Amino acid sequence: MLTPMDDYPIHQTSAPLAQKVSSDPNHYDRYFFNGYTEDYYFGVAMAHYPNRGIIDAAVSVVHGGTQRSIFASGRIPADPSETRVGPIGIEIVEPLRVSRITVDSPDEDVSIDITFTARTAVLEEPRQVLMTSNRISLDNTRMTQWGRWSGSIHFGEINIDLEADVPFGVKDRSWGTRPVGDQPTVAPGSGGRQFFFLWAPINFDDRCTHFMTFDGPVGERHVEGAAELSIIGADEPTWGNGDAVERTRGDFHVDWEPGLRRARDAQIVLHHFTGKSEAIDLEPLFTFRMRGIGYGHPVHKHGTWLGDDVVRTEIHSTDELDSVDPTCIHVQQIVRATDASGSVGIGALELYAIGPHAPTGLTGTLDGYGPN
Repeated sequence: MLTPMDDYPIHQTSAPLAQKVSSDPNHYDRYFFNGYTEDYYFGVAMAHYPNRGIIDAAVSVVHGGTQRSIFASGRIPADPSETRVGPIGIEIVEPLRVSRITVDSPDEDVSIDITFTARTAVLEEPRQVLMTSNRISLDNTRMTQWGRWSGSIHFGEINIDLEADVPFGVKDRSWGTRPVGDQPTVAPGSGGRQFFFLWAPINFDDRCTHFMTFDGPVGERHVEGAAELSIIGADEPTWGNGDAVERTRGDFHVDWEPGLRRARDAQIVLHHFTGKSEAIDLEPLFTFRMRGIGYGHPVHKHGTWLGDDVVRTEIHSTDELDSVDPTCIHVQQIVRATDASGSVGIGALELYAIGPHAPTGLTGTLDGYGPN
């Protein structure tokens, strides 16, 4: 099937763009955004699942001890450039520089119009490939970009004027294959279930830093990426700008909150290839549960067919989500970051840990951390 996108010289195969190379039902193409101050957090997610015929999206806000979410899902549009489902829309105003998110849902008392503007070049993270036995369970590319927000958020009792704070945040685009929706039945593996992911993009006033890792149970690194990025001007390129990105190596340390799988405090260390190493201390301020934008949600899990034009909201107190329930252990913690010079920044520390992780003291499958 041909679509308007086929009029652009961007094909990577002999097939029309609407036809994906992979027939894997776990193929996806996702947007993720977050924004934060020391007082509130908001997250945005939207994805196409072309081999499932589904598009879904969600926006969630943590403010004043509550986490509110609006979810929308339905049938995927024929045109892959269409990025709207129900009341939630994403507009690429200027590729790799300016994006706009809108939500117009009077019935749910939600009105959001916010704009992300990049302050760094875009970073291509290392390609993420994970195997489960002899099967590829994850194979994707992700690009990350740091920026600031403008606009306003109205969500029930929450009203936030972003113009007053100009909060920092991150844009994340990923695509490829990862488990979404219902999975096919396969023979159980010989080992226990284990997954450890840490992602820590930090905004400072004069630079931005990045660290991510997928670890095995004894701390072996399956995928790792680390970098320092310069702040760019409005006329500087956001891509093909190698001088604005310095690749490094990285390490991390996490102290868990007893009984949970979220950090009490943490540290990342960037090892520059000049020989210099610098530690950045991360002080958690409050927590966002990623279920609020569909990650592991019991109903609105990514790539799940719920019907045409489904829109739903939910609200939770943050305290009731503070558990090791499988839907609550995937978190982003808003952190105050302090580097060795005393400069203070802010960012999000994402943690998703299932199974043991010897370097940080996790045992069991979903057991909360138990101090020795």
